[in-house]
Amino acid sequence: MPIVCEVLWNHGKPEQGATMAGKSEPRKEGSIVQRGEDTFLLRVYMGTDPGSGKRKYHSKTVHGTEKDAQRELRALLHKRDEGELSNLSRANLDAYLDRWVELVARPRLRPQTAADYERVLDSYVRPVIGKKALGKITALDLQALYNGMSERGLSPRTVRYAHAVIRSALGQAVRWQLISRNPADGQMVDLPAAKHREMTVLTAEQVQAFLGNAEGDPHYPLFLLAVTTGMRPGEYLALKWADLDFAAGALSVNRSVTRDGRFQQPKTAKSRRRITLLPTVVEELRAHKRRQAAARLQYKGEYEDLDLVFCTAGGKPLQLNNVVRRHFKPLLELSELPRVRIYDLRHTHATLLLSAGENPKVVSERLAGR
Repeated sequence: MPIVCEVLWNHGKPEQGATMAGKSEPRKEGSIVQRGEDTFLLRVYMGTDPGSGKRKYHSKTVHGTEKDAQRELRALLHKRDEGELSNLSRANLDAYLDRWVELVARPRLRPQTAADYERVLDSYVRPVIGKKALGKITALDLQALYNGMSERGLSPRTVRYAHAVIRSALGQAVRWQLISRNPADGQMVDLPAAKHREMTVLTAEQVQAFLGNAEGDPHYPLFLLAVTTGMRPGEYLALKWADLDFAAGALSVNRSVTRDGRFQQPKTAKSRRRITLLPTVVEELRAHKRRQAAARLQYKGEYEDLDLVFCTAGGKPLQLNNVVRRHFKPLLELSELPRVRIYDLRHTHATLLLSAGENPKVVSERLAGR
């Protein structure tokens, strides 16, 4: 097939240093090669590879008329000159994901979400298809990846989460015009059916048994607050004494804490809310504050004063996993109760309020985005 046209350096002018007599040939910056009746291959010069010394090109296929191809080539050249056009379309998936994480995931997502994305990519995606060229990734490759994850015993939730991450990453590649279509879109792959875990809640009698056995536990105030307010774990672990209004018997939810101890804004705008407390909870929190102040005076190490209601002996945020493993689960076993999640105390609170005849709208506002 003939070359339809070539775009020369500086619109046909000689390169810098060349004489007007033509002793130096102008460099071809881009070309259009006709591949079919309405199909054209565009090639844009991207410089020389410092390792191999070979020229690098960005290629793109355009369907339409010759004028459409010329228009698209000019647009590509402009993007190249503005630094918006990369050669990632020829790089492997690993190289692309590095850039996607740097430019999209970390700046736009919550830190914990971005970290989860990176963990999924590093654990499941990169080892299998990371070395494959970005433009060569197909729905078949993704299907094989997901099937392999299922065969290794990974849960449907994990497989579906990995798919969501890949679909997001490759969707950005389409928007950056590095690939023409997203192989993870639509019905192109089959995913394992999601297993919906049935919500488990405790009855009023079970709550009383749990709290009765928890009274001697150092985290009793935490469990009491969780089951009587319906707060999320990240919210009560981020609660500060300044957020409590003892006189009014209420608290304000102003932040949450991530699993790695970083504070962040509430999950949604509605999550920032004020919650009334039972008088017994207010009194228990007063007593907890006195005990915490006394323990701080006896603490020999360096204290990190974050003003947290629930914290370690050194004043740092508690690790939820430690609370669950060392305190919550043993108390459930002691009380001969079902192995509910600590998050289920939130659902328990809502269920008990509704059973007592509370207005569903009031319950929803109290939980803020249940």
